[in-house]
Amino acid sequence: MAIDSATVTPRSLGYRMPAEWEAHTATWLAWPHNAADWPGRFHPIPWVYCDIVRHLSRVEDVHLLVEDAVAEQRVRGMLARTGAQLDRVHFHQWPTNRVWLRDSGPIFITKASPQESRVAITNWRFNAWAKYDDWQLDDQLPLKAAELLRLPNWTPQFPLDDAAMAHRVVLEGGSIDVNGKGTLITTEECLLSEVQQRNAGLSREDLERVFHDYLGVDQVLWMNRGVAGDDTHGHVDDITRFVGPVTIVTVTEPNPADDNHLPLAENLERLRAARDPAGRPFTIVELPMPSPVVFQGQRLPASYANFYIANGLVLVPTFNDANDRKALNLLADLFPGRQVVGIHCGDLIWGLGTLHCMTQQQPAGA
Repeated sequence: MAIDSATVTPRSLGYRMPAEWEAHTATWLAWPHNAADWPGRFHPIPWVYCDIVRHLSRVEDVHLLVEDAVAEQRVRGMLARTGAQLDRVHFHQWPTNRVWLRDSGPIFITKASPQESRVAITNWRFNAWAKYDDWQLDDQLPLKAAELLRLPNWTPQFPLDDAAMAHRVVLEGGSIDVNGKGTLITTEECLLSEVQQRNAGLSREDLERVFHDYLGVDQVLWMNRGVAGDDTHGHVDDITRFVGPVTIVTVTEPNPADDNHLPLAENLERLRAARDPAGRPFTIVELPMPSPVVFQGQRLPASYANFYIANGLVLVPTFNDANDRKALNLLADLFPGRQVVGIHCGDLIWGLGTLHCMTQQQPAGA
């Protein structure tokens, strides 16, 4: 059921975007099929996905998008060989342009109400990071999910009070992170820059209003820039993440000669100066970066911050690096009730994304 955004917003009905660590019904994934996204290095990618689905299917359902019936049969066989729990994997033959469902998939919102649907979907416009021409299939995914799950859905637009001027707002899930309590983190590089510009004409204040109306956000923490090699132009899920209502992990780079050193140091300063709506400081935990990952002369956006939180589980990208162990131990301390598992992403990162980029959580609810 699509709802008219001009007359009622999710915020007005009590909806909010929940934190990733809140209970899930499922994780959404799209099976890799476009070899051009990993040129010359595609062969191992489906097997990396098998390992991820194997872990996730132990703790929650998995909605898996495949290109067609032939692909579904092939994928079923691969998952069976690697020990995934196929009774928890739900296949949907929905063609996609790419597999980064964090950005193209539905962004779910929830509310506490036993009388009506507690889960809904926000259907933001996806335009392939304002960089690529092929995005039309991916842009359809939130609405398809809403129809499949029979959930209310909103198409965020701005401005709300002028139908003639309103346009559908572009937003990728990887550009934001929330604590489920009304605070959102994002970057100026991604949402306010004229490079790969998502929403021309929308100011910082305009975007904060959109987040308030559609995601139930009261406070936005603006970081500056993302990591080197990020073709999304500054996604926050590579640098700074909530791991609790008042606890934030942020990556830092001590080497002053590294391109990431100064931008990450500035982000750290902003976080240390930030206060929650009650005026209290956040707890800031520094997460290391792996040594630079370079392939064919290209710096890749390898970061431990691109972890994914599932039910009783945290999947963390690793890179055969000395800092892998440090990152895993640090995150294990922050998630004492969850199993922290490293997934080798040395091949996956050639596609310019890893575990958080490929996943989208569906929160629990009726």
